[in-house]
Amino acid sequence: MTLHCRRTALLVVVVFMASACAQGGPPVDQSPVEPIRDGVFIHISHGPEDAHRVLMALKMAEIMAPDRDVLVYLDIHGIEVVLADAPDITFSHFPSSHTQIAHLLEMGVPIYACPGCLKAAGKGPEDLAEGIQVAEKDAFFDFTKGRILTLDY
Repeated sequence: MTLHCRRTALLVVVVFMASACAQGGPPVDQSPVEPIRDGVFIHISHGPEDAHRVLMALKMAEIMAPDRDVLVYLDIHGIEVVLADAPDITFSHFPSSHTQIAHLLEMGVPIYACPGCLKAAGKGPEDLAEGIQVAEKDAFFDFTKGRILTLDY
């Protein structure tokens, strides 16, 4: 093959590749992709007897909720905080428990009570405050698509 033939062949390949690139491939979805947010699982096992612990947990849920997926789960004595007749817990500089729970629900943060703990306390779903749900195991994983960080109180 002569030098002229090689140059012509190379030119044909370059032109072919350039035209293939200009045509492009399949369309690419250019819509913005929302990043996967990590989840924060707030576990509260204490009740009104430990106001600082309860109110700190609720405050942490509020702090995390704007940029994380948050789920609040109450068991053992924690269920006493989310009953319809629960006392409004106060301590130090924290907003009260009723105030914080209402704000979390307004923010769309799910709050769950342990069904076994309700039963052990002689209570049922009908005894929960408005907006509080009975926990189901799938909710523990379905509330976020990211990693799950647990904070225990």
